[in-house]
Amino acid sequence: MASTSAEIIAFLLTISGWVLVSSTLPTDYWKVSTIDGTVITTATFWANLWKTCVTDSTGVSNCKDFPSMLALDGYIQACRGLMISAVCLGFFGAVFGLVGMKCTKVGGSDQTKAKIACLAGLIFILSGLCSMTSCSLYANRITSEFFDPTFVAQKYELGAALFIGWAGASLCIIGGSIFCFSIADSSNSPRRGYAYNGATSVMSSRTKVHNSVPDKTPPKHFDKNAYV
Repeated sequence: MASTSAEIIAFLLTISGWVLVSSTLPTDYWKVSTIDGTVITTATFWANLWKTCVTDSTGVSNCKDFPSMLALDGYIQACRGLMISAVCLGFFGAVFGLVGMKCTKVGGSDQTKAKIACLAGLIFILSGLCSMTSCSLYANRITSEFFDPTFVAQKYELGAALFIGWAGASLCIIGGSIFCFSIADSSNSPRRGYAYNGATSVMSSRTKVHNSVPDKTPPKHFDKNAYV
């Protein structure tokens, strides 16, 4: 019962983390920068993995898509690949996790389901590591440019998408680790042994029934001439 509850908690954590990671991919604010006037913010610059935009004080946004994937910086290409890999791995991890849970009716025996659940945990951990690496790589580029005194271009700060990605990756790793422990709980569970007494034959059962019935035949009395 405790293992089943742990698997349900792990499944909820991993699915929540996968949803957060998936929502991070199209989120706008991976990095953001503002230009402040005397009273109001005159412009807000922001960018993600697909485009860079500027929003003026009236709320009108002008965006420019990245012209070519081959002309992009290497870190953006790496972040794209890692995030797409994290989303795909999370999908397959959810399928395996649903099959490997003890509360479902598919997957075979408990030992087989425990192995499938462990595989789902490993996939979710790999998905979380991909998302964590992508967000950390992007954040490292932002912070290195921000604190570089020789960098004269527009400097940005960390956007909300990075924090969402880190949170989703953490949930995937924690839930995947709980899934991996389910195979240890299954191997330590006691097995019930059944004693086999053998099949009782029909003749032996009849013999037992015949012997259990008392003999009601009246005893025979013999006289003395019967022994001569």
